Amino acid sequence: MAEIKVPELAESISEGTIAQWLKQPGDYVEQGEYLLELETDKVNVELTAEESGVLQEVLKDSGDTVQVGEIIGTITEGAGESSAPAPSESAASNEHTKEEAKAEPAAQEVSQEAQSEAKSRTVASPSARKLAREKGIDLSQIPTGDPLGRVRKQDVEAYEKPAAKPGAQPKQQQAPKTQQSFDKPVEVQKMSRRRQTIAKRLVEVQQTSAMLTTFNEVDMTAVMNLRKRRKDQFLEQNEVKLGFMSFFTKAVVAALKKYPLLNAEIQGDELIVKKFYDIGIAVAAEEGLVVPVVRDADRLTFAGIEKEIGDLAKKARNNKLTLGELQGGSFTITNGGTFGSLMSTPILNSPQVGILGMHKIQLRPVAIDAERSENRPMMYLALSYDHRIVDGKEAVGFLVTIKNLLEDPEQLLLEG
Repeated sequence: MAEIKVPELAESISEGTIAQWLKQPGDYVEQGEYLLELETDKVNVELTAEESGVLQEVLKDSGDTVQVGEIIGTITEGAGESSAPAPSESAASNEHTKEEAKAEPAAQEVSQEAQSEAKSRTVASPSARKLAREKGIDLSQIPTGDPLGRVRKQDVEAYEKPAAKPGAQPKQQQAPKTQQSFDKPVEVQKMSRRRQTIAKRLVEVQQTSAMLTTFNEVDMTAVMNLRKRRKDQFLEQNEVKLGFMSFFTKAVVAALKKYPLLNAEIQGDELIVKKFYDIGIAVAAEEGLVVPVVRDADRLTFAGIEKEIGDLAKKARNNKLTLGELQGGSFTITNGGTFGSLMSTPILNSPQVGILGMHKIQLRPVAIDAERSENRPMMYLALSYDHRIVDGKEAVGFLVTIKNLLEDPEQLLLEG
């Protein structure tokens, strides 16, 4: 029999939540086949079977929190059919039976604890166990039509608890704990592990950093004209579209080289100034914001950056990001403009000390000189930074550098 254990995931991750079992008790699994999906603080990880056999028992259900190294199920070898005992084994068994028959009657009594344990071993799908818990139904009392004797969710749904005896006091159900009671209908939803982690980290950042935000605006005319002229050729040569993110990533790298403290972090009483440029790109996934990292962005071409961002965004939406693709990073870019945000204050992605917020491109009248004005595609930029190590002068200079590079994008080629 093989134990299914929660593996070591990453240095900073000690627990996770079972999102769903992909196999059910009684199912035969091949070595390397996916067993369950585990939700951690950062990504969802699919655990595989370390050997072939039958999934004998599931010890933790969907929604349960599990620790690294904890046993959450077992796999037995073979196809799950019990083999007949050998003649010698049968004889030994008969001897044991005779001895047991002579045992005192008290030894034959099964304790309440043992009965409870036997009931808990009722073979049932995780969804059935969860529903039974919610309804307060004993799984061992539920009839099932499954040939393996497994209780399924539909069996629990179809089961009706026996009517209470006359005069019996009904068991009071505890109402879910909420901070406030409401007179009108509400829906109580449990926060996912990722959302809990996001909430915790955002509060921690605001409590442990001296966060400040400075704003500017950039005229996107030059970038948009360049994209319009080159987009077909770029797509044909590189098999990827020329978007805005490559321009912003290149501009950020150039500005970080000029203002290196925005590419640093604080460790105790020391500053760690990074000499590499791993840029995090915030992506809105179904369960919350994730920040995959474009490694060595300073060495990538425009096409290389666009391809990398596209691949990471696709993985994020499909919950396929690995821990390695989320860890590290020296600076972050987030684009609220995708959702129509005109201006916002991005929150730092700790332990980083800088994050650039992009926003919606909007036509606005801009003064060309004292007598003329034109409608130009303008974007507000926001730079949030940790004032403990970055002064206002550096922060403003950083943002102005990005503005100048984007308004004259040919400079980005010279900046490398």
